[in-house]
Amino acid sequence: MRTLIVLTLLAVLVMAATCYESHESMESHEYLNPFLNRRRANDFIQADTRLRAITQERIRERSKAPQEHQRELCEDYYPCELYAFRHGYAAAYKHYFGRRRTK
Repeated sequence: MRTLIVLTLLAVLVMAATCYESHESMESHEYLNPFLNRRRANDFIQADTRLRAITQERIRERSKAPQEHQRELCEDYYPCELYAFRHGYAAAYKHYFGRRRTK
């Protein structure tokens, strides 16, 4: 019986020593509010520069020159591309896409 009381007291002391919440851990502001607001989170995380470059490329695609757009259309269509090698992209585009073919 005496050993059981001693073991119980020893277990209580070990538990108290390992589960004690010190005052220093409560001083931290993360203890009360572990989440950051959006503005503070953006202070140390920088935007991905690769994403910014992709966005700018998409903007440039929307505002292409008409000649560049015509050249890309011609490059996608193989007969037009072959015609462009001999006569130029402007003539090839005009030959294949310039006139509307209706039946």
